[in-house]
Amino acid sequence: MRTSGQNEERPAPYWAGMPMLIGNIILTAGTVALFIYGSIQADKQLTLQAILMMSLGGLYGFILGPLVFTGLRILKPNEALVLTLFGKYYGTLKGPGFFWVTPFVQAVAPVPVKPSTAQVPLEKTTPGRGEGVNKRISLKVLTLDNEKQKINDALGNPIIIGIVVVWRVIDTAKAVFNVDNYVEYLSIQCDSALRNIVRLYPYDSPDEENEKSLRGSSQEIAERLKAEIQQKVDIAGLEIIEARITHLSYAPEIATAMLQKQQATAVVAARQLIVEGAVGMVEMALEKLSQRQIINLDEERKAAMVSNLLVVLCANREAQPVVNTGTLY
Repeated sequence: MRTSGQNEERPAPYWAGMPMLIGNIILTAGTVALFIYGSIQADKQLTLQAILMMSLGGLYGFILGPLVFTGLRILKPNEALVLTLFGKYYGTLKGPGFFWVTPFVQAVAPVPVKPSTAQVPLEKTTPGRGEGVNKRISLKVLTLDNEKQKINDALGNPIIIGIVVVWRVIDTAKAVFNVDNYVEYLSIQCDSALRNIVRLYPYDSPDEENEKSLRGSSQEIAERLKAEIQQKVDIAGLEIIEARITHLSYAPEIATAMLQKQQATAVVAARQLIVEGAVGMVEMALEKLSQRQIINLDEERKAAMVSNLLVVLCANREAQPVVNTGTLY
């Protein structure tokens, strides 16, 4: 029966590669020389000793020696090999180093990603090491830049949004055995998590304070997006280091209307600020005139003055001065 921890990563048993290489070269050369010497002796006189020398020399020099060479593995920094032995998980080799493992193990990896994918974490070495092609899994920090999506926000407005996800493989056994292709799996889960998060927030916050939005709460959205993606890709042995929004805009069909709405909102806010400032200035002017007793105005003239000042201060255009040469009344 399969155990629950069968797909958990564990180190593969190995031996130092350089001593095995040197020792096997010496043994192979010696046994080949022994085979040649036994052949010469057999030509002179066929004896049991000559037969044994030929048998031992030929067995190791031409069969076991070359087989031992196929167990050599070389890994660079931040690379790993997931090995299987007769269909069972054998262990994971992590570099850098020169290793020797059982010649019968095979390196396995997910199906290679499509050439259009920006990040290809699977590398292939030259043929000739047991399984024909050794597939290495990159343990480097990688970046996944998914295509932009059209999603409806919390208010039902269609928006165009794109994200970038920084990730890496932390459990090679889960990445190889639990999912078919962990890169494509990550991409799909990023799309799903993004849709779940976007539908909870509006594109922009309304006038109420402390209202969270996609545009105004980017840091909080990124943290929540990272947590949701991480929860989905734990089964694939991946770690999400960072997730952030790289593009955010309204969909083309409503972009013009939303721009007009934003412009109108900005105009109204500006007008409110101008009116508040103008009222304060008029109030201050009347108060100063009253305190210094520069001129005494009745209520009707005060109202006319207030009206003129507000027109001057709140108008879009510069006021045209009018010179009064008559009396105040």
